[in-house]
Amino acid sequence: MQCIHDLDLDDNQRKRMEVFLFQKQQIGELNTDDFEKLGELGAGNGGVVNKERHKPSGLIMARKLIHLEVKPAVWNQIIRELKVLHECNSPFIVGFYGAFYSEGEISICMEYMDGGSLDLLLKQAIRIPELVLANVSATVLKGLAYLREKHQIIHRDVKPSNILVNSRGEVKICDFGVSGQLIDSMANTFVGTRSYMSPERLNGDHYSVASDIWSLGLSLVEMAIGMYPIPPPDAAVLAKIFSIKTPGSASAATPSPTSRSPRSAGVPGQPRPMAIFELLDYIVNEPPPQLPHEYFSPEFVDLVHRCLKKNPSERADLSSLMSHPWIKRAEVEKVDIAGWVKRTMNLNPQTPAALSAHPDS
Repeated sequence: MQCIHDLDLDDNQRKRMEVFLFQKQQIGELNTDDFEKLGELGAGNGGVVNKERHKPSGLIMARKLIHLEVKPAVWNQIIRELKVLHECNSPFIVGFYGAFYSEGEISICMEYMDGGSLDLLLKQAIRIPELVLANVSATVLKGLAYLREKHQIIHRDVKPSNILVNSRGEVKICDFGVSGQLIDSMANTFVGTRSYMSPERLNGDHYSVASDIWSLGLSLVEMAIGMYPIPPPDAAVLAKIFSIKTPGSASAATPSPTSRSPRSAGVPGQPRPMAIFELLDYIVNEPPPQLPHEYFSPEFVDLVHRCLKKNPSERADLSSLMSHPWIKRAEVEKVDIAGWVKRTMNLNPQTPAALSAHPDS
């Protein structure tokens, strides 16, 4: 059985990992005939993600199917490269059951996260509360540190749709770039995902884990204010978004179930959407977005400021972020993530309760 990484884990995390690894060991090889589709979780340029039952074991999985027009040798190379996911066993990483090729599609079978991705929860929650984001960030940083230290992997695609949660309160990251062939084959498919890329990546310069830090900072601003922050909203738009009488409260990001989301309903004065190339030019050449200090704690504002430095050498590293006061406070002030996920999922009974992977990533 593959070993679990040696970051500090509590007893529950260790037990859940042991159960997962035991289940995966019992499953063995995967093939199309062993799956029963239970529903579609999401669809996009990257393919489709289904909720499926693995009939021999009875386990529920998220099965991501990707169709690419490539030569058989490339498919074989992708499958070989994806096998490293079998070694990525961490409570901060979405579990991987296996990958296989069949009838022109590659299937990537993953742990089913019934809370869904944070971009989908954000549509229901309107804004994600600061204390929830602090706990989410602490977990994401641990996941990024695990990938870098244990496997020398840069995630390359940190964004809300690649941070998943479940009704047990677990937070995990997914869809990190382990297959160079898959990344290259899909490179021209996903223009939208570039909106979270760091300036140095968009410029074609050398990049490192510092690029993931930029993407995390940008994602935090989006989830905190409830809208993608480039171009940044002005003060009047922010006031309408938050609709509060006493700005400066650290809990100001707590949503009201009856509020209208600026992501879907529109806010008067909201910046017009940019064309993709205009947006990318803005990221490279204009000042980075920042959290509005009126609505969030100084520690949160400071952490985001350290993440969103245009020059990667000036950006905070993983170690300094993990020891940042905002993250340390989150480790002390435990938040009921499970309760928040369940309440948010129930805001709209028509919304699917899962979507355990984002098809556009």
